[in-house]
Amino acid sequence: MGQDYYSVLEITRSAGDAEIKKAYRKLALKYHPLKNKDPSAPHRFRQIAEAYDVLSDLRKKATYDKFGEEGLKGGIPAEFGGQHAWTSGYVYHGNPHNTFKEFFGGDNPFADFFTPDGSEVNTGFGGLRGRGVKKQDPPIERDLYLSLEDLYFGCTKKIKISRRVMNEDGHTSSMRDKILSIDVHPGWQAGTRITFPAEGDQGPNIIPADIVFIVKEKPHPRFVRQGDNLIYTANIELGKALTGCTVEVETLDDRILNIPINDIVHPKYSKVVPGEGMRTAGGLPVKGDLIIQFDIQFPEHLTPQKKQLLQRALLP
Repeated sequence: MGQDYYSVLEITRSAGDAEIKKAYRKLALKYHPLKNKDPSAPHRFRQIAEAYDVLSDLRKKATYDKFGEEGLKGGIPAEFGGQHAWTSGYVYHGNPHNTFKEFFGGDNPFADFFTPDGSEVNTGFGGLRGRGVKKQDPPIERDLYLSLEDLYFGCTKKIKISRRVMNEDGHTSSMRDKILSIDVHPGWQAGTRITFPAEGDQGPNIIPADIVFIVKEKPHPRFVRQGDNLIYTANIELGKALTGCTVEVETLDDRILNIPINDIVHPKYSKVVPGEGMRTAGGLPVKGDLIIQFDIQFPEHLTPQKKQLLQRALLP
């Protein structure tokens, strides 16, 4: 004769879904091997998990109620089951800890009830932490990579997250997607933190963790940011470095600046163009500066005639 799943959960056959969940919750906490050191606890814990796995599923429960454990695990002949006949029997996956985790939610749901050594977490009122005091998981931090254009103009970023959400029964949970919207303000800098309170995984006896996005700047093909300033490196030939030139710079807002360079450009020389850098945070109209640095291209070869001309021009 097969085992009686109702007796395993210590409920009657008339028990509804809420009563089945309540019974599993009570017994799973009581017989979890981390809490209960009795040698028979692991076997009892597995029995409880299998009973809940069957009775919490409408199809499995209906099959069990009509045909018992033999029919559930051995399969239902077509003459009895009709279109609902089972071609193969039910097999429990054999991992009661997975059942426990799915029921309570989270990667380590048992930590909400007991410390690693198996002792109860005391709230100061003689009960488990979940009965009166909730804890919050540490913040979940994620990088948010933004281009300089995003940080110059501002933008809105939509980010999809997947998190565990408690079901209406208050005991089980499921994975669901959610879209978070981030309004990026002009002038934000790398390291800016955007916090979404309590948007992490939900679970009994916990306050969901905050989700924190940390701004990171993507590399830019023309500029390097330095605070509110933008650094631009211009490649110029040695002759232009000595005699002057005009540097053309395409700005982040698609304007073309023609910057005259009348000074002699040496390796440490830089040209500051005020007010052509990044926008500043706080909505102020002030902008940083554009700083032009130079990479002087020396010729690889000089003819004797050119060397003589340079000697006459440059040497005393």
